[in-house]
Amino acid sequence: MPDTISCIHYKITMQCPYCNTLETKVTDKRDSGSETRRRRECLKCEKRFTTYERVELDLNVVKKDGKREKFSRDKLSAGIAKNLQKRPFSSAEVDEIVSDVEAQIYRAAKDKDVLSSKIGELVMKKLKKVDKVAYIRFAAVYREFADIDDFREEIKNLK
Repeated sequence: MPDTISCIHYKITMQCPYCNTLETKVTDKRDSGSETRRRRECLKCEKRFTTYERVELDLNVVKKDGKREKFSRDKLSAGIAKNLQKRPFSSAEVDEIVSDVEAQIYRAAKDKDVLSSKIGELVMKKLKKVDKVAYIRFAAVYREFADIDDFREEIKNLK
């Protein structure tokens, strides 16, 4: 006789941001790698809103000096956004880039630890694809460019 698996289903209530009622329904759901986007409608006021669901794992970042700190999506987002500042990217596009990099970080992590150097490489790889200026900005700090010759060499390698 095969083993049976019992599942517990939880009813998740979502408070309407307009009228604060807990009665909403999901009208559309889309999975995009590391997150789920749900379009919801309030059953009381009939207004629509969007929620995002993301799995959060306990992940530690191992720094160059060996210290560990908890992985922070917000810190990753701030770093990427800073390099894309004054570039033609919307906040939604920046968030999509952060989600892509975050998903790669979770795949690269072994035993809940990921090297900060691995995160830096993943960010550089993504920025190189989406915006060369942002890539150079990030590389200058990450690779600790000492002078203008380092910039020239990196730009030459881009061409």
